Amino acid sequence: MKRMILLLCTLLPLVFSVGCDNDNNGGNGTEPPAPLKVEDYYPANENTHYVYEGMGNEYASYDVYVDYASDGKIQQRVDNGGTVMANVLEIKDGKLTKVFSRGEVYYRENFLNSKEGKEEILLMEPLEKGTTWTLPDSRVSTITGTSVKIDTPSGSYEAIEVTTESQYDKIIAYYAKDVGLVKSVFESEGTEVTSTLEKIEKNVPFKQRISFYYPNIDDNKIYYKEKEVSFRTNDVTRNVLAEVYKEEAPAGTGRVFSPNTKINSLYLNKDGMVYIDLNREFLSEMNAGAGYESMILDSIADTFGRYYNSQKVILTINGGLYESGHIALQKGEYLEANYEDAVEIK
Repeated sequence: MKRMILLLCTLLPLVFSVGCDNDNNGGNGTEPPAPLKVEDYYPANENTHYVYEGMGNEYASYDVYVDYASDGKIQQRVDNGGTVMANVLEIKDGKLTKVFSRGEVYYRENFLNSKEGKEEILLMEPLEKGTTWTLPDSRVSTITGTSVKIDTPSGSYEAIEVTTESQYDKIIAYYAKDVGLVKSVFESEGTEVTSTLEKIEKNVPFKQRISFYYPNIDDNKIYYKEKEVSFRTNDVTRNVLAEVYKEEAPAGTGRVFSPNTKINSLYLNKDGMVYIDLNREFLSEMNAGAGYESMILDSIADTFGRYYNSQKVILTINGGLYESGHIALQKGEYLEANYEDAVEIK
């Protein structure tokens, strides 16, 4: 069963966006059609939501959003209810290749230029029956059909069939022109698991519920409010979060980000700590005593620590150490997130 779940995860990067129809016929109607290209089966549309229904396994159903797309690469957020995967696919030299894949990515971060693990070819020209390639784990992929009829809840398609086999199991993926992956089938030891395209929603953002923390100097407690935040493809996460944090604070609490505060950089580092760099206006517009300033920093640690599921947050100002009239952080000193002790605002 563990092997089956791991192999199911290899299906998740094989998800594509919906594009417009392309005319492959010759201009005068007598020329032969141009050879199909990988990009014909991988039109990277943005702000699109894909829903796949599954049978045979609880993780066979999943949702897909496009977080980032640029220069022939697309980063997908794949949520199967058990984990959220970030997958980066690249079209280059007639190949569709998975160049990055990471699980448990519940935050939103741009991995388009990242490399992780061995690259894996998912589809390769010529898009003809018999085209074969070998994957890094020795499995063999072959185009076993080019006009296979597939019926799905989202419509009927003529698809390219790609069969990937190992000694123990087989994966069959079906790609429709101008649509992408419409169905996948995993077979192993008499078990069959399928994922089928159920529907496509265009021009919709990815929505995420995020907790923002605020200080209450009167009772010396930290409160938090869960807000629904919308991200469109290629939105910069730190900019979106900063704008939400600059909104008016809930009644009884104080504002954390001033109107001119900006997040210069924000990321989860390999050491497991969150690194956030703010501009100088965060300090100059704060106007807080030592106790209140400490609570503001605690709120920042709780907000961004929880978003990245980390207990440690390194805060800097314009690339330098944090230093105000009340608090000075040393190099390597981190803020500790204690968001479990905060009080929720309903």
